[in-house]
Amino acid sequence: MKPETSDFLAGLPRQPRLLVVDDQAIQIQVLYRALAPDCQVLMATSGEAALRLCHERLPDLVLLDVEMPGMDGFAVLQQLKADPVTRELPVIFVTGHTSDDVESRCLEAGGVDYISKPINPRVVRSRVKTHLMLKFQSDLLRDMVFVDPLTNSYNRRYFDQRLAMEWSRARRSGAPLSLLMIDVDHFKAYNDHYGHPAGDQALREVVRALTRHLQRPGDTVARYGGEEFACLLPETDHNAALMLADRLELCVRELALPHAFSGAAQVVTVSVGVGTATPPLEDGEQSLVQDADAALYRAKHGGRGRALGRAEPQSSKA
Repeated sequence: MKPETSDFLAGLPRQPRLLVVDDQAIQIQVLYRALAPDCQVLMATSGEAALRLCHERLPDLVLLDVEMPGMDGFAVLQQLKADPVTRELPVIFVTGHTSDDVESRCLEAGGVDYISKPINPRVVRSRVKTHLMLKFQSDLLRDMVFVDPLTNSYNRRYFDQRLAMEWSRARRSGAPLSLLMIDVDHFKAYNDHYGHPAGDQALREVVRALTRHLQRPGDTVARYGGEEFACLLPETDHNAALMLADRLELCVRELALPHAFSGAAQVVTVSVGVGTATPPLEDGEQSLVQDADAALYRAKHGGRGRALGRAEPQSSKA
């Protein structure tokens, strides 16, 4: 008989994604039957597979067996906590032991809860729902802290954390990570002539245009400071990032926001600098920002309203 599903999703912003980890297939089946009616359930039968799925699919919550051959549950959680990408991932331990010592060890290791075998589906669903509610509430509060109130884009604090996470992910995968530094041209003159309320509205329009033209959910725009924005592009090489930079420069130009002091264009434009870092570069985060900043400097001093990459200009606007 399937468990009741009428109220499980009530109060949750979306269908949650769970990862069930156990070396015994029968235990995975029991948990799957209890949770699959309401959740997307991923499954792993080893610690190594669990870590791989956490990085590839990033679940909302993990149900983790304590005793497994090779890498046990405690070792899995230790690795999750050591990685900025998975550090905040809530883990519920599942074990056949019922002693106070084991329960204490599970909680001291960083687990959010402890479920004993044999599995009681009603207990599992109740505890999973509780921790999903807490997780989504925490996500909401974290998002509020990380949102720039003027443009509704992410802020510098979020960018710094996301950069560390994406570089950590890139080092594991070996994929390139690219960064666009985007600056609104002659913005002080715009504010002085049109007024700060108009300047604020122009920044909001620019952010909306940039966001509309990003191609993947993982691409992130953040307000870096003042009229400068950063766009982080995971798994994107330099040429692809440069092509996107050209499109973003054009999409802002096509807004046709009047700007009497922007030079020949007479509309609001942006300058874009492109940087790319590829593992195993040790100081990839710092190098990425420095390269994008240097390219932005050359774009602005080369006439503005253009996107430039590495030292030799690979793209420009007349």
